[in-house]
Amino acid sequence: MQRRTALIWPMGLLLAGCGFKLRQAPDFAFDSAFINGLNNSPLVIELRRNLEATDRVEVVQDPRQMERAQVIIDLLSDQREKVVVALNASGQVRQFQLRVRLRFKLRTLQGKELISPTEILQQRDINYSETLALAKETEEALLYKSMQTDVVQQLMRRLAAVREL
Repeated sequence: MQRRTALIWPMGLLLAGCGFKLRQAPDFAFDSAFINGLNNSPLVIELRRNLEATDRVEVVQDPRQMERAQVIIDLLSDQREKVVVALNASGQVRQFQLRVRLRFKLRTLQGKELISPTEILQQRDINYSETLALAKETEEALLYKSMQTDVVQQLMRRLAAVREL
């Protein structure tokens, strides 16, 4: 037991010395936000949940109360794309590329642009087989969900990078 403890302490000191620390909730320069986009979009729902989960940002949902928000997150476009990447010799699809593309900007209620129109793109390749069509459909849905989560996390980090209104 002492030998194990003697091995663990140096590892702990190495981790503390290298600057390692667990990721914390982002710290935003604003206290309230309005998301200007399709309210029933899965991406908007996930973004709203992530912002509210920080317990530091109130998300104003009613457009009539938009003046309560310090910033407006304009979601300019939210696209899912599926592009054929490879075909076999008989012309059947063998590989797709899935993409999730989000264009957004951040501005104050007075119109001051804090983040100019920016695009976040995630893409994944997926092999395809007609014999496994149902399984590939499920895999595609899981990949889209994973990419959406990645896009929302990137957006959260970019929002946290804004230091002053």
